[in-house]
Amino acid sequence: MQSSIVKNDLGTITIDNEVIGRMAGLAAMECYGVVGMAAKSIRDGLVHLLKIESLTKGVRTKVTDDGELIINLHIIVEYGTNIVAIANTLIENVKYKLETSVGLTVREVNIFVESIRV
Repeated sequence: MQSSIVKNDLGTITIDNEVIGRMAGLAAMECYGVVGMAAKSIRDGLVHLLKIESLTKGVRTKVTDDGELIINLHIIVEYGTNIVAIANTLIENVKYKLETSVGLTVREVNIFVESIRV
């Protein structure tokens, strides 16, 4: 797994992508209308709601050559909510939390709605 590297005048900070994925998952769970993170089973093709301990399975992170982050979130939303509004809020919240806490630029936050729960 890749890690992100932040350099400053005092030294180098290495942040594992698992940490970034967990932070993105927790930021996503704070948003209204998000029931949870999703993981698709390879065996049966069904989407499963992940427990809080497994948030990173619903998050894919990639660090570009420029050192920017690309975040893919696989989510389950609540029935009857505006999916576009949820996605926009989710993008802004995840981007803000990661940029302020990690100090890296987030290039993209891609949302994949895997299921709807009643």
